[in-house]
Amino acid sequence: MINTPYQKYRQTQAQTASKPKLLIMLYDGAIRFVRAGIEGIENRDNEKANNNLCKAQAIVHELISALNFEYPISHDLLRVYEYMLHELIEANVHKIAAPAQEVLEHLTDLREAWLEAMKMPGVVGSV
Repeated sequence: MINTPYQKYRQTQAQTASKPKLLIMLYDGAIRFVRAGIEGIENRDNEKANNNLCKAQAIVHELISALNFEYPISHDLLRVYEYMLHELIEANVHKIAAPAQEVLEHLTDLREAWLEAMKMPGVVGSV
């Protein structure tokens, strides 16, 4: 249920975004949730940690479902995403920030790689 104008704006933005823009939005969300999860762990706020790390996991699942296996790199990304899911679960179950911090680094690196790839001719339509 959408309650605020900001939530309506975000929903409209997601519904009208191009595939490359939507991919970056997914990475941005995952990065935001992992950061909040780490903050929850560091502040011993287990509810905040759990909620945010679970949201990050859901986004990684969306990234997996969006993979196009016609491209060989998709198999490598699948392994990276599965590893990130494992680390997010590890961080959440044991309430340790290090695995989540590693995931944050991977997500940030992948986001930047996609931004660079989107600048290349012919890549935008295939993302």
